Amino acid sequence: MPPPADIVKVAIEWPGANAQLIEMDQKRPLSSIIREVCDGWSLSGSEQFALRYADGPQLYITEQSRSEIKNGTILRLAISPARAARQLLERIQSHGIDARLEALKELAKLSADPTFAAEFINMEGIGTLARLVESGTHFGEMLAFTLTAFLELMDHGIVSWDLISLSFIKQIAGYVNQPMVDVSILQRSLAILESMVLNSHSLYHRVAQEITVGQLIGHLQVSNQEIQTYAIALINALFLKAPEDRRQEDYTNPLEQHLTEMASTLAQKHLRSIILNHVIRGNRPIKAEMAHQLYVLQVLTFNLLEERMMTKMDPNDQAQRDIIFELRRIAFDGENDPTGTEKRKAMYTKDYKMLGFTNHVNPAMDFTQTPPGMLALDNMLYLAKVHQDTYIRIVLENSSREDKHECPFGRCAIELTRMLCEILQVGELPNEGCNDYHPMFFTHDRAWEEFFCVCIQLLNKTWKEMRATAEDFIKVMQVVREQITRALAMKPSSLDQLKNKLRGLNYSEILRLRQSERMSQDDFQSPPIIELRERIQPEILELIKQQRLNRLCEGSCFRKLGNRRRQEKFWFCRLSLNHKVLHYGDLDESPQGEVPFELLSDKIPVSDIKSVVTGKDCPHMKEKSALKQNKEVLELAFSVLYDPDETLNFVAPNKYEYCIWTDGLCALLGREMGSDLTRSDLDTLISMEMKLRLLDLENITIPEAPPPVPKEPSSYNFAYNYS
Repeated sequence: MPPPADIVKVAIEWPGANAQLIEMDQKRPLSSIIREVCDGWSLSGSEQFALRYADGPQLYITEQSRSEIKNGTILRLAISPARAARQLLERIQSHGIDARLEALKELAKLSADPTFAAEFINMEGIGTLARLVESGTHFGEMLAFTLTAFLELMDHGIVSWDLISLSFIKQIAGYVNQPMVDVSILQRSLAILESMVLNSHSLYHRVAQEITVGQLIGHLQVSNQEIQTYAIALINALFLKAPEDRRQEDYTNPLEQHLTEMASTLAQKHLRSIILNHVIRGNRPIKAEMAHQLYVLQVLTFNLLEERMMTKMDPNDQAQRDIIFELRRIAFDGENDPTGTEKRKAMYTKDYKMLGFTNHVNPAMDFTQTPPGMLALDNMLYLAKVHQDTYIRIVLENSSREDKHECPFGRCAIELTRMLCEILQVGELPNEGCNDYHPMFFTHDRAWEEFFCVCIQLLNKTWKEMRATAEDFIKVMQVVREQITRALAMKPSSLDQLKNKLRGLNYSEILRLRQSERMSQDDFQSPPIIELRERIQPEILELIKQQRLNRLCEGSCFRKLGNRRRQEKFWFCRLSLNHKVLHYGDLDESPQGEVPFELLSDKIPVSDIKSVVTGKDCPHMKEKSALKQNKEVLELAFSVLYDPDETLNFVAPNKYEYCIWTDGLCALLGREMGSDLTRSDLDTLISMEMKLRLLDLENITIPEAPPPVPKEPSSYNFAYNYS
């Protein structure tokens, strides 16, 4: 007979004594259980003791967290959090250097525990640590442990960052500004400054006075990618929290943009070239966190365009109208303006029509819709000023055509700008967990404008290849969007490489790709083929199911989302080879291969699993789903619900792992696999199998008594590479 659900069997250790094996009744008060354990070892003062996990982070067990204890867990009797906090507080203020160092080392480890942190903070522990830092008497390991403990304690959100003193900020900034400082101290100092900026509006101003982006450039030129990552993260934090009037000011001439110190520093050639040469093109592969910070920097830089994108043109603003006059002058410079007002107006109307504006009489009205607003006009003027020959060629080439196949430059430029804003998500906040940065945008000081210039030439070329007319405008824009998104997916490293990718994606190639994809999805629609497809589908589904389960048996590493993404914590989960148990456990770092079952201390019998939920239905996503920056995390979240009323919460590292795990868990529970990946694999593999079976047949006929379906799947090998 199985034990009651409220009883868990655990082992409890105490130094120098044999472990106690007890059946812990989860309905009994924790204090009563601790008293009984202390009595077993003849220890008095049970109120001075507590239980902690013996493995992993070794967290204290509380009434709130005790439900997470599983059968077979090894616990350890330890001094209570309050007693530990009091002792450590006394030891870190002692005169003995060795004793103080050991105390700070232990404190750095214990500070990650929320129960201990609350006790230590209640004893004014953070103030004590801050004074140790402000004194400037700590160096080396002692200072590194002090900063680690401080950061861990503040990360719990118990104390407001606004309480931090100016002298503490100056001391931390001093470590960052020193030319030679210990790597561990520099790393923690950068992380503390980043947390200050992100968590306190008032501290942003203080930190911005002590640290400039220019001073952080030196930390991007080191060989340590962790330091580079922290430095870019601090740059991003300063940029993200900068007031709007400091990020970007209004400017009158779009070719003479005036940005404030922050935006100007981010845009200047020096910083961009250092990131390009020392980070992106460095000798080390880009790690996930660095890729995320580069993505954030890319998003924040493009978001400088949002104000212009959302600014409507004022038809009565003479300075704005002069820009349109300049576009006309550059295109038709050889023609002298007539002297009469009516003649000039008629000529202007004709010229604006040749420029491809929708409103020939008052083209300013074309820029009153947002997005793209004035940003489209900025792009057009950049092309006309910087790539004048290209601009003139595009305009004159189309204005001289009489066969209704002219490409309207103005209308196309406006719609293209809107499209590029959508593709690059201008104005959107960065997504947590997204690493989608494009190296080519770090290769030019005016990357956005140059990107537009490449794409407007592509649009003009595609228009001619399609022999399009005005009625085909939407179709052309759809093809151009596909060309651009396919090229960006190839991650070109430079604008020149982007041009090469786009040259290979001409209209004929897009048609070929579409046809190929359509054929792989639809194949043929004749009744014999449909019947063959239906016969093949079950065995292909079984192959996919086995592949998913095999991947679950190999296991995957998942990241625990915390307040600071660079101090990553990982856990690993894999399915037993007999498909009966899910094994999981915490890891100190991301593994390089499979993790043995022996290192995974926790497990869930598959028979106990009730269901799998995804997205906003997950318990760990319900409080986060409203945050815009967690949108992508929400799409990667899933949870296993199992008896009795327990959950195992996941956030997949990417969409592929999400599909593999959700499909695999559904297959494990005997439910339908419904992810996009499964549908895509099913269509692809069925098409491959059908082509193999049809190679030897000139005419397909289905006999009245169909032959038996072979037990072996087919001649092709299902060692399908999903990565």
